[in-house]
Amino acid sequence: MHTIKPIKLSSNKTNTTEKLTSAEMAKLWATYMGNSMGKCIISYYLQHVEDKDIKILLQNALQLAEELLNTIKDIFNKENFPIPQGFTEEDVNVGAPRLFEDEFYVHYLKYASKAGMSIYSIAIPLVYRKDVKEFYRYCLNSTMDLMEQINEILMNKGFIIKPPLIPVPEKVEFVHENFLNGYFGYVRPLHAMEITHLYDNIENNMTSKALITAFAQVVKDEKIRKLFERGIKITTNNIEHYMQKMHDENLPTPSFLDHLVTTSTFSPFSDKLMLFHKMDMFSIKIRAFGNSVAVNGRHDLGLVYMNAFMKNSSFVQDAAKIMIEKGWFEKAPQAVDREKIISD
Repeated sequence: MHTIKPIKLSSNKTNTTEKLTSAEMAKLWATYMGNSMGKCIISYYLQHVEDKDIKILLQNALQLAEELLNTIKDIFNKENFPIPQGFTEEDVNVGAPRLFEDEFYVHYLKYASKAGMSIYSIAIPLVYRKDVKEFYRYCLNSTMDLMEQINEILMNKGFIIKPPLIPVPEKVEFVHENFLNGYFGYVRPLHAMEITHLYDNIENNMTSKALITAFAQVVKDEKIRKLFERGIKITTNNIEHYMQKMHDENLPTPSFLDHLVTTSTFSPFSDKLMLFHKMDMFSIKIRAFGNSVAVNGRHDLGLVYMNAFMKNSSFVQDAAKIMIEKGWFEKAPQAVDREKIISD
C-alpha cells in the first residue's frame, strides 16, 4: 500500500500557544459529557456482569472513558476552561440490583461506541490544534479497536446476525425512471445502501427500546416516566416500519432485546442521567435519519424516515424542556452576546 507523502510547510508563526476554536471547544465539551455519563453506566454494569469476556470488554470501555476524561481535563485546565459538571458518582448507585442481563451490555457498548465514533470522526476535519488533533485520532482509533472486540463477542456468542447477504451484481447497470418509485407502478428491490441503513437503524432502535423500557421501570419522576412511555411507542413504531421494509424483501433483521431487561424497579441512575441519555440517543437517531435519507432513492422509505424524524424531534424537544425546568441542562460554550453587553 502507498503511504501519504509528507508535506513540509514553512511557517512564520512564532506563537505556539493557540487558543481553542469553537469547534474544538464544542467537541471536547460533548466528548466530556458523553464519557462522564458512560463512566457512570459502565461502573454500574461491572457490578453485576458474570461473563468473563464481557467483563473484560466493560473494563476496557471504562478504562478508555476515564482516559479520555483525564485528557480533556488536562486540556481544559491549561486553558482555564471550567470543567463541565457532566455526570458524577451522585448520578449512579452501583449497589442497585441488576437491571440488565450480561448480553445487553455488549449491545449497549456497540451503540455507545457508534455514538462516540460519530463525534470523533466529525471532529477530526474540524480541529487544528496539535494536541486536540492527536487526541481525536486516539479517540477514533481506540474506539475502533473496542468496536472490533464488541463485534467479535456479538458474533462468537451468537448475540446477533450479520447484515443480510445479497447477490453479487452480474454487470454494471444504470438506473431507470422507476428508480424512485415507492408506492405506484414497479417498485424495485432495496439496494445495498438502503438495506445497510435499515439494518443499522433497526439495530440501534432495538438497543434504544430495551434501554428506555428499563428506564421507564425505574425512573422516579412521573412526568419523565410518561415521556419515556411515549419514547417506547415511538421507538417500537420506528422498528416495525423498518422491519416491514426488510421483511417485504425476505431479508432478516436483528431481534428485540427487551427480554434482557430484568423486572427490577430500583433505579441505579439519577433521573437526570436517564433523561439526558434518552435525549441524546434520540438526537443521535435523528442524525442517522439524515445519513439514511442521503443514500435513499425510494419515496416510501423517504416518508418512513420523515415521519420518524418528526416524532423523534418532538421527543428531544420535550426532553430538553424538562431538563431546563429541572435545572439539569448544562450550557455548552457559546458565542459572545453582544446585545447583552451593549444593553448592560
